[in-house]
Amino acid sequence: MSVKSDDFTLPARLRALHEADYPRFSDAEMQRRRAAVAGLLLEAGVDHLVYCGANRFGSAVQWLTGWPVTAEAVGVFTPGKPDAMFVQHVNHAPLASKLAAPAEVAWGGASCTEAAIGVLEKRGAKNGRVAVIGPMTFEQHAMLSAKFGAIANLNRRYGRLRQVKSAEELDWMRIGAAFTDRGMMALRNGLRPGLSERELSELVEHAYVSLGGINVIHFFGVTSMANPNLGVPTQFVGNRKVARGDIVFSEISASFWEHPGQVLRSFAVGEEPTGLYRDLHAVADAAFDAVAKVLKAGAMPREVIEAAGAIEAAGFTIIDDLLHGYGGGYLPPILGTKSRPSAHVPDEPFRANMVVVIQPNVVTTDGKAGVQTGEMVLITETGIEPMHTAPRGFAIV
Repeated sequence: MSVKSDDFTLPARLRALHEADYPRFSDAEMQRRRAAVAGLLLEAGVDHLVYCGANRFGSAVQWLTGWPVTAEAVGVFTPGKPDAMFVQHVNHAPLASKLAAPAEVAWGGASCTEAAIGVLEKRGAKNGRVAVIGPMTFEQHAMLSAKFGAIANLNRRYGRLRQVKSAEELDWMRIGAAFTDRGMMALRNGLRPGLSERELSELVEHAYVSLGGINVIHFFGVTSMANPNLGVPTQFVGNRKVARGDIVFSEISASFWEHPGQVLRSFAVGEEPTGLYRDLHAVADAAFDAVAKVLKAGAMPREVIEAAGAIEAAGFTIIDDLLHGYGGGYLPPILGTKSRPSAHVPDEPFRANMVVVIQPNVVTTDGKAGVQTGEMVLITETGIEPMHTAPRGFAIV
């Protein structure tokens, strides 16, 4: 059984947002963001910001203007002035002008960066007083620094700013979470022997595309439970066919515009899980619950790592990250475990209204067998609030 598009329901306030021709954040929310970015400039001792993105990557463009990046976008932010934003290609400018209003939007011509430099010069930008947020190329940086000297990099500060979500951002992410749940339930309901990994992709995307959902990722792992050779879902689908006795484990994210959900589940196909896989999933469930128990405003990242100690106690480890921030990027803290350490464990507490994904990918130490479970949650003053409804557990399909 597949998931039907006509059974999609949302609370009234979310339904109105979902049904809008082009949904918008309130003026108050957009002003809140601009004030926050102005604060970053003040802290860094600069007067102007260049924000940029390309090929659907560069969240600051959407966050400041409402325009999801297509081929390229470069904007200029100066406190007290309207933004100037330049886009590629010329046929993208009309819709960008509509969605990014009140920013002054134009086609970037031969170079969006050159056009942005022209705006900065008109605004009297001084040497050493320009900053950047976004994935800037070497060429773009060279053009800016040739005109304005050292360019301040505010990406890390911007990432910290995006960790804590506003009430409006959370509503958009709840719609993304609902799309993501539909994708996972479509996989669960439609999964059967004989389907290829490519057909699993079609199952997942079909569940939300007609409703306005946008695919972010659908990673699948498919291997025999009796003779496993894969411990973590892969980033690109192969063409292997699902067989009876396989495990299929998946990580799915769909978004409402640029606001995603993320859910992770494991399924046994046609047979009971083997003893090894039962043990792996039991440990993954225990790790998820232990991490969820310690998460709240004021908890420290090291407490999360300690809470997941059941993984090593059972003789297992992980490949994928144990926990990461989400929404506006793959955000800190990005945590591993004792046996697969993090690149960096920040000495900074979790804050209320941070959104994180708990995702224990418990694997054998040789990396040949693994499971994955988890989902996106909201951190509150007293604990966590689930943002997903897809049932947990190691389901047999």
